[in-house]
Amino acid sequence: MGDRRRASEAEASALASGIRLRIIRLTFAEALTNKEIAQRLDRDPATTLHHVRKLVDTGFLAPQPPRRGNRGAKEIPYRSTGKSWELDGTGDRALSEAILEAYLAEVAELDRGELDQSRLVIRVDAAVRREFEHRLAGLLDEFKERSSPEGAEQFAVYVAVYPSR
Repeated sequence: MGDRRRASEAEASALASGIRLRIIRLTFAEALTNKEIAQRLDRDPATTLHHVRKLVDTGFLAPQPPRRGNRGAKEIPYRSTGKSWELDGTGDRALSEAILEAYLAEVAELDRGELDQSRLVIRVDAAVRREFEHRLAGLLDEFKERSSPEGAEQFAVYVAVYPSR
């Protein structure tokens, strides 16, 4: 989609985890501490810290200025850098599986009626399919650029294009 570069081996490895993709999404609109991330994912903080560190080491999360927690302890919040959107993971099976895993986990947490989904089979030649995919990528890029996370409604989009057999 758009002008993306291939992920390095370290970046691809970092993204090949549904949990890490969910952490990136959770920290898109607000900076969260490891403890807050663990609570939202219903995971052990030690486990999420491993994932947070890998995301920081590969540039997907950025530590924010430390703050004091409820009991006065120093806490470091993390925020997504948006770097994952800049990478092309086409053909990376582990990344594809992680994206699907993250999507299914997020959808499983929704209340009935919160998921608006559609399914469509299209029959066109290869050139029209490329046009469709290019325009869809452009639309996603356009709205990503228009995103204003401060106080605006946040929603997620999952798109998959695959052969219909």
